[in-house]
Amino acid sequence: MGIESRLDSPLAEAVRKVGSQSAFGRLVGKSQTSVFEALRDNRPLWPEAVLKVEKVTGISRHRLRPDVYGPEPAASAHATAAGAAA
Repeated sequence: MGIESRLDSPLAEAVRKVGSQSAFGRLVGKSQTSVFEALRDNRPLWPEAVLKVEKVTGISRHRLRPDVYGPEPAASAHATAAGAAA
């Protein structure tokens, strides 16, 4: 098991869901070494990979890159908007 098994970041979670650093690297067009270095240095996911990783893993873009997409929308905001539309 790789470094991602010991980390609690959204990137590490995404790597675990894909299965390995190598598989994740293939998904995002990066080398396994680049993935390892991003995990080791606690860097966020590459911005250009966020939407693809969200689609494949189900991890929201807001969790993957809150600095780009903002915080996770509150569930009550969705419910309020849905109720208003009805």
